[in-house]
Amino acid sequence: MAFGNITGILLEEIIAIKGKLRMNLSRLVVPSRSFSASAVRNAAINQVTVIGSGLMGAGIAQVAAQTGHKVNLVDLNDDVLKKAENSIKTSVSRVAKKQFKDDTEKGNKFIDETLTNITYMTDNNRSVATADLVIEAIIENVEIKRKLFSSLDKAAPSHTIFASNTSSLPIKDIAESTTRLDRFGGLHFFNPVPVMKLLEIIRIPETSDATYNKMVEWGKNMGKVTVTCKDTPGFIVNRLLVPYMMEALRMLERGDASARDIDTSMKLGAGYPMGPLELADYVGLDTSYYIVKGWAEKYPDNTLFENVPLLEKLIKEGKFGVKSGEGIYSYKK
Repeated sequence: MAFGNITGILLEEIIAIKGKLRMNLSRLVVPSRSFSASAVRNAAINQVTVIGSGLMGAGIAQVAAQTGHKVNLVDLNDDVLKKAENSIKTSVSRVAKKQFKDDTEKGNKFIDETLTNITYMTDNNRSVATADLVIEAIIENVEIKRKLFSSLDKAAPSHTIFASNTSSLPIKDIAESTTRLDRFGGLHFFNPVPVMKLLEIIRIPETSDATYNKMVEWGKNMGKVTVTCKDTPGFIVNRLLVPYMMEALRMLERGDASARDIDTSMKLGAGYPMGPLELADYVGLDTSYYIVKGWAEKYPDNTLFENVPLLEKLIKEGKFGVKSGEGIYSYKK
């Protein structure tokens, strides 16, 4: 069951909020090459293939390469891959500048080793020939993901673990396109991957303990804090975040309080950095709509996923939030 062609993944779009949250990036520690090298040597996962070189895929590939893994980054054509390569080079240089600000030589070595660890490819099947782990980070469409994994299932070695980075689609629906349900799981990163520390690891009932343990070990070797979740809609973060925004919209729709008062209450009363309606505008009202719509279709009895007429009205009016200049609030200058 497809949730629709979601043009922007919820947590990917929250990158726009980072300035609002006033994150102190200088305090975030990027795993050093020296730390990771020994860990990776002892890890079960060394060779990683990332399918999709967009914002998420490139970020995953970068962090894997920074932590000593050999990475194949795959996309449709060389032009797309060149754009990803340039983005990764810029990002790695930024990391090196912060990580090795007092040692230029070590910084340059870090950059060279990281970039050397990444190979750019356009052949899906060839890219997985020696992979220990394959991570898919393509468009949020279940049928496209199923078609991809079905093809990769025939090309990858039997020991290879498959994982999807989806933030809203059921892992089991994707995994069933393969013959390796025991070697399938979800690895949900958060954007920007080089900065955000969290990694949600999702198990389906068939995921073996060996597979799960390898994913956890690999996540830690990537320098991430790992949390585990069953294959439930939205996993942990989105499952809590999306209904929260929807309930705020329902309050506004009923006239219980103004948008500004709802947001002010959650910021000053609960200590949140942003109010739920501000957050909805930054995430994209259309993005939230398609996610909830998909969940409602699959779980029609769950009242948390019920339609919000106000949200549908705003979308029909072309008000998607910050990206369109108007949503719940106006952002036109």
